[in-house]
Amino acid sequence: MSDQLFEITTTPISMDEVSRRVSSPSAGAIVSFAGIVRDTNAGRRVRYLEYEAYPEMAEPMLAQIAEEIKARWPVEKVAIVHRVGRQEIGEISVVVAIASAHRQGAFEAGRYAIDRLKEIVPIWKKEFFEGGEVWIQGPEKPPRSNS
Repeated sequence: MSDQLFEITTTPISMDEVSRRVSSPSAGAIVSFAGIVRDTNAGRRVRYLEYEAYPEMAEPMLAQIAEEIKARWPVEKVAIVHRVGRQEIGEISVVVAIASAHRQGAFEAGRYAIDRLKEIVPIWKKEFFEGGEVWIQGPEKPPRSNS
């Protein structure tokens, strides 16, 4: 795994590795959140998920979220890593790590980061369940070109 703070990746994500990216001697707290692929949603049995993204736009938007966080809370570093491609039940799809001198605000900043990611970052989730499939999350997906 790299040392990038904001990354769209096709490889499995380690929560410990992303937390290490924000670690520093002055950080007394690191708050991490991991989004995990679960086996049920809306009463349906989920088989797996597929995520798509536009990395050239998504990674700068992840950095934008970090800047928004730093303007609101006293945090030192923010890392957000999201995986794309097919993901099985129990795998990590996203990790947000927030480092700060104290825990105050770090928890709120982490929640803000994941909520804001789902709101503005061009990442789309397709759920494959027993009996079908459906796009269930992300900003409006642009139509694909036939060329």
